[in-house]
Amino acid sequence: MSGEGKARARPKVACEVAANRVIAARAAQLGQGLDLCTCRTIGVGTVHPGLAAGNVGDAAELRQAIANALGPVAGRARDVIAILPDAAVRVSLLEFENFPQHTDEATSLVRFRLRKTLPFDVEHAAISFHVQRPQGTFAAEAGRITAVVAVAPRPVVEEYEAAFRDAGYTPGVVVPSMLAVLGAVDALTPAMIVKTDALTTTVAIVDRNELRLYRTLENEPGTGDDARLADEIYPSVVFFKDTYGSGLDRVLLAGQLESEGLGAALETQIGVRAEPLVSRAQMEQMLTRDHVPVSALAGVLGALA
Repeated sequence: MSGEGKARARPKVACEVAANRVIAARAAQLGQGLDLCTCRTIGVGTVHPGLAAGNVGDAAELRQAIANALGPVAGRARDVIAILPDAAVRVSLLEFENFPQHTDEATSLVRFRLRKTLPFDVEHAAISFHVQRPQGTFAAEAGRITAVVAVAPRPVVEEYEAAFRDAGYTPGVVVPSMLAVLGAVDALTPAMIVKTDALTTTVAIVDRNELRLYRTLENEPGTGDDARLADEIYPSVVFFKDTYGSGLDRVLLAGQLESEGLGAALETQIGVRAEPLVSRAQMEQMLTRDHVPVSALAGVLGALA
């Protein structure tokens, strides 16, 4: 994770680590989509995503899963995009009236704003941000500059980076899962993206290709209660409508869990039909026998877009 302005060549291979599996993919040579994909299931306890050190419970198994997943798709490439679980990274939208042009000054300002809001030491955290300068006509954004900030304890990021390096790869870009997913979203009009994994559900609302809302919910283990989850998501829709005076045009589903029930519950709650973010047409070959929901490829697809 690095600060704004440190542009670098983007790797053509991405690998997502989740609590239950590792997914790797290579960008299509022509056009958009994925050329090759692989998946390796990992055991319970191999990864404990969170904001405290100790995310990697079994370094040897995670290293082997990353090596096995990346081997068939990476070829000679060693520089990869590493996608971390949403629970391991805090993402915030911070508003400013003025924002420094110099990266060091901007980073200091962002750290200052985050200082009292995080359960860990922000001064030594890994941090990255993207600045959205107001271009629209919404009263809610008049005169405001919004920074999309991703921050995580440095020891947590280093645990994941070490697993990639031990497997023989360089995590040239590190990004949380939902921000990776948003790379696959073209949202000129209001769209809500709902991404589920084993531990969390993350909600983002994007309009005019700018992030308006970001929220991560902790899943209740074993409940699978789609109606309850839709109830928890609904206040985000109300907030967006009240703030920007606009409803949603689309609802897109992504993530590790296939849930037709969640789509139906959201449609009932919001009145907008929920659609899958990823289609099989965007994937050429899946080189694994393990069942992988197509929706689970949203992270690697967005990271490579």
